[in-house]
Amino acid sequence: MADEGRSNKKRKRAKRRQSDKNKDFTNSIPDATEPSGQDIVVSTSSDGKKSRRASGSSSFLDKMRARLSGGHFRMLNEKLYTCTGEEALNYFNDDQVLFDVYHTGYQEQMLHWPELPVNLIIKWLKEHDPSFIVADFGCGDARLSKNVKNKVFSFDLVSKDPSVIACDMSNTPLDSSSVDVAVFCLSLMGVNYASYLTEARRVLKPRGWLLISEVKSRFDPSNGGADPNEFVRAVCELGFVSALKDFSNKMFILLYFKKKDEKISNGKDIDWPQLKPCLYKRR
Repeated sequence: MADEGRSNKKRKRAKRRQSDKNKDFTNSIPDATEPSGQDIVVSTSSDGKKSRRASGSSSFLDKMRARLSGGHFRMLNEKLYTCTGEEALNYFNDDQVLFDVYHTGYQEQMLHWPELPVNLIIKWLKEHDPSFIVADFGCGDARLSKNVKNKVFSFDLVSKDPSVIACDMSNTPLDSSSVDVAVFCLSLMGVNYASYLTEARRVLKPRGWLLISEVKSRFDPSNGGADPNEFVRAVCELGFVSALKDFSNKMFILLYFKKKDEKISNGKDIDWPQLKPCLYKRR
């Protein structure tokens, strides 16, 4: 009887050891809904509760989302350079979320620029009469209006800020000869960009300022861009005098014009050069 009792105890101990091994094996199998163990971070809160989160997996998903967002931005960017202002307005009115996607991608691209042209325009305005009334065509996040004392009318295709007026830039609600400075900062994007400049001339007072900043590659004839001298000639034919041409920055150019007193042209008979679209490469 004693031998039989010892045998029963041995069998029970063997079953417990096998059961423990099975549990260890089961626990070692990664859950199909989770990343592998090396991607799981276990943390303990102040009340002793443990939580698990995926580290490598979330990083991978963030990268995938960024890649998809970047591709969407490049598609929208190309569309804006190859359609009219009216078409762009209708496009974003149909789905205003696309405007957010575009400007998020735009801001990401601007992070790679050592200097932003809008900051130079802000500096220029601060050095001139603070009573100047400004029209900012294609204002984006309205940074210009938020950094100067001037009265600024901010225009863009979609209004995400109470200070921004949504409109086609070739047809603003401003009165004729009502502003002192018209600004186009990286915003001559539509194929009908000449109509934007014609609108700027309409709303500018005589001897008012026209400030244009554009990506430098758009004015590089050796690489398919427009001849900057031809562009300046066309703007002058519209009724402006060239005051300053600044090509010192490697990323963008700055052109300063003053409106003539008399009307010269309606803009339709001017031979406007085609500006090269600014298309971003995948990073």
